[in-house]
Amino acid sequence: MIKKFKPAILLLINLLFMQGICSQTPQDIPGYLIQKFSRYCKSVPREEIYIHCDRDEYISGENIWFNIYLIDRQSFKPSLNSRIVYFELLNTENRPVVQKRILVDNGLGPGQIVLPDTLSSGLYTIRAYTSWMKNFLPYNCFMRKVAIYNTLSNKAFKRNLNADSFIKNGNLNNNTRKIKNTGITLSINNSKPDILEIFVNADKRFRSENNDLIYIFIQTHGNINRVSSGKLTEETTEFAVPKVLLGSGINQITIFNSYGEPVGERYIYTPSGKSNFLNLNYVESCNLRDKVNLEIELKNELLQASNSTNLSVSIAPQSNEMGVMDIDDYLIFGTEFGSPWQDAIKRKKIKELSREVMDSILLNVTSNWIDWSAILSGDLPDFKYKIEKEDHLLHGKLLTNDQQAVHAGELVLMCIPGKEALFQYAKTDNEGNFSFNIHIDEGLKDLIFMPDDISKNHKIIIESSFSDQYIKSKVSVDSTRRVIPPYISKLSVNQQVQKIYGVTAIGNFLNPNFQPVKSSRFYGKPDIELILADYISLPVMSEIFFELLPGVSLKKKKSTYEISVTYRIEDNQSSTTPSLMIDGVIIKDPSLVANLDPEIVEKIDVIKGKYLVGKYYFPGIVNVITKSGDFSCVPLPDYMIRLPYKITEPVRSFVSPSYSSEENKDSRIPDYRNTLYWNPSVKTDKDGDARVEFWSSDNRSEYVINIQGITQEGEPFSLQKIIRVK
Repeated sequence: MIKKFKPAILLLINLLFMQGICSQTPQDIPGYLIQKFSRYCKSVPREEIYIHCDRDEYISGENIWFNIYLIDRQSFKPSLNSRIVYFELLNTENRPVVQKRILVDNGLGPGQIVLPDTLSSGLYTIRAYTSWMKNFLPYNCFMRKVAIYNTLSNKAFKRNLNADSFIKNGNLNNNTRKIKNTGITLSINNSKPDILEIFVNADKRFRSENNDLIYIFIQTHGNINRVSSGKLTEETTEFAVPKVLLGSGINQITIFNSYGEPVGERYIYTPSGKSNFLNLNYVESCNLRDKVNLEIELKNELLQASNSTNLSVSIAPQSNEMGVMDIDDYLIFGTEFGSPWQDAIKRKKIKELSREVMDSILLNVTSNWIDWSAILSGDLPDFKYKIEKEDHLLHGKLLTNDQQAVHAGELVLMCIPGKEALFQYAKTDNEGNFSFNIHIDEGLKDLIFMPDDISKNHKIIIESSFSDQYIKSKVSVDSTRRVIPPYISKLSVNQQVQKIYGVTAIGNFLNPNFQPVKSSRFYGKPDIELILADYISLPVMSEIFFELLPGVSLKKKKSTYEISVTYRIEDNQSSTTPSLMIDGVIIKDPSLVANLDPEIVEKIDVIKGKYLVGKYYFPGIVNVITKSGDFSCVPLPDYMIRLPYKITEPVRSFVSPSYSSEENKDSRIPDYRNTLYWNPSVKTDKDGDARVEFWSSDNRSEYVINIQGITQEGEPFSLQKIIRVK
């Protein structure tokens, strides 16, 4: 009987299984794709960084002045999320020689570094990223090359070996792209001014399996342009899309089958259609030590979006070899499509490239952000590095004695010594990782870390905030020992003369954007606040506890000390062993307090009952606060790590001489500035106008006026002009 029913049972199971598969295909495919795409872009936002430097070529020992533009990829507006950018200068082996955390406010962050005078000549890389971008390194970061020369060294010039421009190897006539073996071939005609023609070639099997139905999804840097269904009427079907629907930038066209699965993809470029946004009025030549005025005007189409737009302006010698993309061109590709394509076209403006060349470029790119397999899976990873919007995140790992990661749920404590106790705790994850939130400011912080359970002899490793994920590189050494160009020798002499005469461009500190938070003890007002200056001096700490702190006992037991707090709840008396602190730092050995000299103690705070910080339980608190308040009165226990830590460093202004007086103009102190002028924060007025003034130097040369900026509404712009000092 069972055998008779077995085939019927199997058939029923198969029918139910097939019904389950069919039920997984959503009824509203366009709505389903829009929902999945929007959720992904919100959960995995994309940040872009652009850095404007004062020059492209430097001499070892000089300053690099720069301005960071942090931009939201989806809106192109200055990002209001991350507040810290990690800036690195990498040598030819892609190893850092300078690292600095730069404070960013409203998407802008000025900075300055001093190049070590020991650097060898070579092509170095500036690398910059945020905490959030660390989840996608080593490729999702800003990178640009700068040439650094050491004319006092005989070492050969070094550079990274990068792939040659793929354009010369690409097929400029090939405008089709087949994705996997899906039965579909997608080709594009982008030559018509108003209409984009999409040609879908589908074989019979595909048409039969999908009932001649496809879906077309077009997006531009995370913004949906068009989602529509299409009917395949023959082997090759044409679909027309009005170009007015396309966003400016790189458009991703994805074809989906009737089940909502991606089967074809193509990228095209849609220019913005807007001309240069800037006018610059200035004299094209001047004499030595002359005053120069630059009048900058944003054109009418940007006036509504200007909103006191920030510009960065540099005036430096013209470079013969380097070529760095402007902000408006850079953002077209950004980190979403990687740096090789930027290197391939950096000598030209994108608007100067033919449509055929751009089509060839886009046949070889893939978005590092918009990944339909990740979008449709719905399983977003748990990113380790979060956006640092309010606080800086300091990461670490808790290990066992044999260097193995501890289990999840172990507690790590962080205390900041001071007269106002500051405390945090963190729990480890499955890999022993933990993190702490630290307020962002420019102050030097004294951080102390320790395991909560010191009996397990766990080891704490504090992770560097700079990523150790680097692109593999191969170094090329110039075996010809090429002669340093004359203009580089001139830059070197200029730098040496300025150094001899003690002339520097480094000015005063800029006002910090983030002020330190006023400290307040984490446990609030204590039950007892004993100020020792109010009482007669006692010789030892145990007597102070016995005579002046009712209910608090510090007694010697055998070779050690014990501390307890007795308190009353209603009619019941309770006793507990409190957490013991010195200057707000938790200690596990009461003898450290007992052996203190009472002369160095300022006061003692006592919390008699239990106290909770989040879910961390204090059975009571006794905090002994010294007059110095810096936890220097006892040796640091072995289970603690003490880390002086500065999140960001204050930024200095760029200064240059003024020759407004005849005395200064006739001064015999030579003026051989290599960078005539640098300002990372030139503000336009309500009419979109800005004015810059500077003085020429004693160098007769041609200089590049380089202006970069972006409006609050996300419109990037740039301009370069030549001025001659004769």
